[in-house]
Amino acid sequence: MRSTTVTLPDNTDTANPPSKHSVLVSRAVDFIELMKPRLVGMILITTAAGFYIGTQYTVDWIRCLHTLIGAGLTAAGVLGLNQYLEREIDAQMKRTQERPLPGGRMLPIEALLFGTALTGSGMLYLTLIVNPLSGFVISLIVVSYLFLYTPLKRKTSLCTLIGAVPGALPPVVGWAAARGTLTGEAWVLFAILFLWQLPHSLAIAYIYREDYAKAGLRLLPVIHPDGASTRRQIVINCVALLGIGLLPALYNIAGGIYFLTALLSGGAFLAFGIYLGIARSVKAARYLLYASLLYLPLVFITMAFDKI
Repeated sequence: MRSTTVTLPDNTDTANPPSKHSVLVSRAVDFIELMKPRLVGMILITTAAGFYIGTQYTVDWIRCLHTLIGAGLTAAGVLGLNQYLEREIDAQMKRTQERPLPGGRMLPIEALLFGTALTGSGMLYLTLIVNPLSGFVISLIVVSYLFLYTPLKRKTSLCTLIGAVPGALPPVVGWAAARGTLTGEAWVLFAILFLWQLPHSLAIAYIYREDYAKAGLRLLPVIHPDGASTRRQIVINCVALLGIGLLPALYNIAGGIYFLTALLSGGAFLAFGIYLGIARSVKAARYLLYASLLYLPLVFITMAFDKI
């Protein structure tokens, strides 16, 4: 087991110790980094879209705010707990070895308590302040992400498929919070996010496959280093996403503006997937990753804007 200690910045010495203020700021930055704010922001966009789209009449903005608070706390806590569980893995990979835990700037017990407090408070907040159904859905995210997806990364490439389930549930949380029930339309939103995650996650794994192999993670690009199966899966899921992404217009969730946006952005996403299949390069995988990061907020924001 790798021991972790809290260390001072490299440029400190006993003659010029860091000020109390700088230490507090540094610690705060580490705790913020543990929560992965950019990823939390992406989760909240899809949660808010699910809430807005799921609202039948007038939007209850106070309830929406409560939903985002509960979902944000839970997401931040789960992402922190994931880093606690994977601290040994992170220490072996170049892209993650400077995170607070493997970098030695935070004790594991601190991350565990902080993550648990955020996760528990977020789940309770949704259950008690919003409604029990939204609390139940977000509890599925917590359990499946931490106790299925995280450990399975060391065992099977199916972890990517399993991990796409909790990753696709945030808009369902928003829908449940707005309506107090789940309908077929909510699962259309789930399907879009589920299919989006597969090429997105596989692109990341393709880029960092050497790092993942070093850490012993059994992702598809690690198991099949030539990348053929990864590229094939990316194209297949981009094709599926192009079709499923049009369903909100067919279900009368959104209108013609959304349909055109989903068609063009889905086609562009597929084009980048095909380009990776042809170029077979890390550069092409990065283009696909960037395309995925543009696709998701564009589609969900347009869907909310063009809501019927």
